[in-house]
Amino acid sequence: MCTSAKSSPSNAQPASGRQLNLFEVAREIGDRLTGTFAQTADGHRPVHGERDIFHTSPHWRDLLLFYEHFNGDNGSGVGASHQTGWTGTVALLPLLFRGATGQWVRARRGVLTEEPTE
Repeated sequence: MCTSAKSSPSNAQPASGRQLNLFEVAREIGDRLTGTFAQTADGHRPVHGERDIFHTSPHWRDLLLFYEHFNGDNGSGVGASHQTGWTGTVALLPLLFRGATGQWVRARRGVLTEEPTE
């Protein structure tokens, strides 16, 4: 349990060079994972790769398949898609971080002594 008012930064540094605390790292990972399933402005979902039927057909475009593995270069799903397994948990990530900030979480746990400024 963290006992200081300041959150200790992790060693994770994105390309910007900005240090992140563990809450921010978890949120970043969550955003990246959910981004694999999120629809872009042109209706494309990285999880569907180049399978056009999932991007163009009104009957299939809202179908989300939770694959066994993912291509590391483009995020397209590979392997079994008939069982959700651990990838189904990605659906919970937007709910986990909805409206929460690191300071808010610390304040709720009684770690922060001052009012959150975020």
